[in-house]
Amino acid sequence: MNPAFPSNFVWGASTAAYQIEGAWNTAGKGPSIWDIFCRQPEAVWLGQSGETACDHYHRYAEDVALAKSIGLGAYRLSISWPRVLPTGSGAPNFKGIEFYDRLVDTLLAASITPYVTLFHWDYPHELHRRGGWLDPTSPDWFAEYAALVAAHLSDRVRHWITLNEPQIFIGAGYLDGVHAPGERLSLAQVLRIAHHVLLAHGKGAQAIRAASTSAQVGFAFTGQVGLPASDRLEDIEAARQDTFGMSRKNLWHHAWFSDPIFFKHYPSASAALLGSDMPTIGTNDMDTIGQPVDFYGLNVYQGHSVRAGTDGQPETVPFPVGHPTTTLHWPVTPDVLYWGPRFLWERYRCPVIVTENGMANTDWVMRDGNVHDPQRIDYLARHLSALQRACAEGVGVNGYFYWSLLDNFEWAEGYKQRFGLIYVDYPTQRRIPKTSAQYYRRVIQANAVVEAA
Repeated sequence: MNPAFPSNFVWGASTAAYQIEGAWNTAGKGPSIWDIFCRQPEAVWLGQSGETACDHYHRYAEDVALAKSIGLGAYRLSISWPRVLPTGSGAPNFKGIEFYDRLVDTLLAASITPYVTLFHWDYPHELHRRGGWLDPTSPDWFAEYAALVAAHLSDRVRHWITLNEPQIFIGAGYLDGVHAPGERLSLAQVLRIAHHVLLAHGKGAQAIRAASTSAQVGFAFTGQVGLPASDRLEDIEAARQDTFGMSRKNLWHHAWFSDPIFFKHYPSASAALLGSDMPTIGTNDMDTIGQPVDFYGLNVYQGHSVRAGTDGQPETVPFPVGHPTTTLHWPVTPDVLYWGPRFLWERYRCPVIVTENGMANTDWVMRDGNVHDPQRIDYLARHLSALQRACAEGVGVNGYFYWSLLDNFEWAEGYKQRFGLIYVDYPTQRRIPKTSAQYYRRVIQANAVVEAA
């Protein structure tokens, strides 16, 4: 019997530096915009911050051992930009680089393949003071940083992700002001930032490939995913249009960030919709952005139901009363792991890796000393069954990374939400693998969806 997933399918889990590392000012690390944002009154739930988080900086060896016990074949980590470049550019902090040297070596010794994300939101505060992503020099700052990290790690790291979720760190941080740096800029300014971020991706990819000819380079994007309300071809097409179309002036569209990389132009409908808010595009900008990539990293947690309206245009279908949701009030929609990868594969013909997928839950240590999370096990089984269907139908899916390995600092939500396979008791830093970790281990061993024990 053939396995449900390809024999070389990658099973992993993801984390991000600011959410787990702590050690916010240790060994020469500079401040990030999240260090500053968390000090603002009422910016984060109960005034919490990532200053200590999971103390992964000091406990990484224990965390890698736990990842190995789950059977992970890969681990997605991010580099803290201000830990290796305290002011964002200029003189490196070699003590910070040495931390990632040790982490990568520990992963490899445990037979876990590192997938390194260069930017997962902790932008250097000093660069923000100099104009940040609004500054046209910002792509070059990122390229300098990418070159530094690649020079030190590319002898051992092959898989690279340039940027994590520009849709969110730009939209929430610079348009809505609910994430760091907490600004509310005009749409024109925000789209200029988005253009600079895409240029940073392109220049970062160039820097990585200059350091290693064997590098596998991708990104981790998110966005809305339309789920067909029925099997009718009209509804499937409506869901596809909803996933890639640009009918609203926001940043949730896959095509706005992905088309420039694969097609070297913005979606054709965007100019008419955005008008004078469209960013200025330099002569060689689209060639820089359109660097070849090896995989499309998809961060996906939910979708919404769509049907074709009477005019043939996409129309959202509300979920019924009582539809299941996570503790972040996100609807549970397992088919998002079928339709999301399928739509992306059909449009871009680039292998997809699910770089984040998981659920927020209210986990606690029960009287038997264990952390039982049956909802997360069910969530995993349902979502992975949908991903298995995509693979069986020929969609190019190369891997799945659960979010997250550890409970952690969930940005503006503080420590309210728990996503981890491993429970973290923050006052003591004790780690307890949840029953979902045991289930995920069985899935990895079988390379297939299995029934809960």
